[in-house]
Amino acid sequence: MSIGNEEGPITGINVTPLVDIILVVLIIFMATAPLIHRRAIKVEVPKAAHHERAATEALQIVFNARREILLAGKRVSPEELSRLIAGYVGSDPGIHVSMSADKGIPYGEIIGLLDLVRGAGVRKVGLEVARK
Repeated sequence: MSIGNEEGPITGINVTPLVDIILVVLIIFMATAPLIHRRAIKVEVPKAAHHERAATEALQIVFNARREILLAGKRVSPEELSRLIAGYVGSDPGIHVSMSADKGIPYGEIIGLLDLVRGAGVRKVGLEVARK
């Protein structure tokens, strides 16, 4: 008779390796998703030494060097932008907006666009910059 040598079913499952793998995959996707999305529209944003990453769930507005406004990659007029954003705010009052503007555009025009976005009801607006 051997003591402590009980052969029975294994009742515990070790999930730590599975959780580790899932977290690594999640981090990889979170790091690469913004890089893939940004390649479609060419905008040369100004550089800043201190900046934060844009929210991944933010509505993207781009003001390019040709003075075109793009909402989520689609060209819109200022009137359409105001109407569409008001619709987004109606469905989600806490919506985040991320604005990118070409560095050659005068500051006054960018503020005009920002005023238009805020006038449509958006309260959380981020201005995108590149790292110096």
